[in-house]
Amino acid sequence: MADNGGSPAIHATGSANVKIEIYDQAYSVNADQNEEYLKELAAYVDAKMREIASATRMVDSVKIAVLASLNIADELFTLRERQQEIDGPLRKRVEKCVALVEKALEQSN
Repeated sequence: MADNGGSPAIHATGSANVKIEIYDQAYSVNADQNEEYLKELAAYVDAKMREIASATRMVDSVKIAVLASLNIADELFTLRERQQEIDGPLRKRVEKCVALVEKALEQSN
């Protein structure tokens, strides 16, 4: 999926009106981001809903949407946790490198 830089893709007001389809329902949304990115998000949500529907044999689209949302939230939380596990040690290494560079610069002057 494309990186949106952490910015929300969908707003109540925006510059572009984009038509998307999720689980056989059409939506018209205002988007500040790239139209293709929004369509990619919609396709991802659609695929998750279809995966849940297939696995559970549910027909209630609201229940399917809630379960798909929980799955997507789980993916997000898992990725956040992994990112924090990487950021901590990486930040320490960067700080150590900066300190070494600063010390080397002080010694060269």
